[in-house]
Amino acid sequence: MTPAGNEDRTAQIAAGLEAVRARIDAASAAAGRTDEVQLVVVTKTFPASDVDILAALGVTEVAENRDQEARAKHGACAPAGVGLRWHMIGQLQRNKASSVARWADVVESVDRPEVVVALGRAAAVAGRVLDVLLQIALDPEPRSDRGGVSPADALALAALVVEQPGLNLRGVMGVAPFPGDTGEAFDRLRAVSDDLRTRWPDADRISAGMSGDLEQAVAHGATQVRIGGAVLGQRSYVQ
Repeated sequence: MTPAGNEDRTAQIAAGLEAVRARIDAASAAAGRTDEVQLVVVTKTFPASDVDILAALGVTEVAENRDQEARAKHGACAPAGVGLRWHMIGQLQRNKASSVARWADVVESVDRPEVVVALGRAAAVAGRVLDVLLQIALDPEPRSDRGGVSPADALALAALVVEQPGLNLRGVMGVAPFPGDTGEAFDRLRAVSDDLRTRWPDADRISAGMSGDLEQAVAHGATQVRIGGAVLGQRSYVQ
C-alpha cells in the first residue's frame, strides 16, 4: 500500500505537471507553433523520491545543477529512474567532467574549450556519448557567476565539440538576463542557433525558459523549457 504522504505528494506533482503542460500548450498555440516543446523538470534540491514520482508520471527528462547532489540522486533512483534522461544545467568545472560523464546524458552548460576537451575525454573513457548544448551568454555585460560563451565565439566552440568522439552537438542553452529584455535575449539565442544549424543541422535544440518566462521562451523559439518550482513547488533540501 502506498503511504498517504506519497499519495499526497504524487497528487501535488501531477497537478503541477498538468498546469505547466497547459501553459506550454497555450504558449505554443499563441505562437502558431505545431512542433513539440519538451519539458525538462529541474529537480535540484528536491529528493530522489520526487524524481521517482516524476518517472512514474511519465516524465522522461530531469535536470540537476550540482554534480555531487546529482550523482547521489541518480544512484538512489535506480531502477525506478530507468528511462530517465539526466541533464546537467549548472556551471561545469573541468575537474568535475569525469564524474558528470558517468551520470549525465545531456550537458547543457558547456561554455569553455577546456570543459569541452575534458568532458569529451571523460565520456570516451566511460564508453558513453553525451549530448551537448552550448550555454550562450545572454547578459548585456559578462557575468562570471552565470557562465556562457559569447555569441561571437559560439561557432568555434561548437566546432571543438564536434571534434570530440564522446560528444554530440545538439544545440544551445541560455538563461534570460535579470534585469533585462527577456524577449531580445531569447532572440539572440535563436540567432546563434540558426548559425549553428547552417553547419550542423542536427544541432536544433534551443533550451530556454523557466517557471517565470516559459511563455516568452516558447514565443521566441525554445524547443525545450527547464521548469522546477512550477512543477514541484517550494524548494526542498536534499539530506
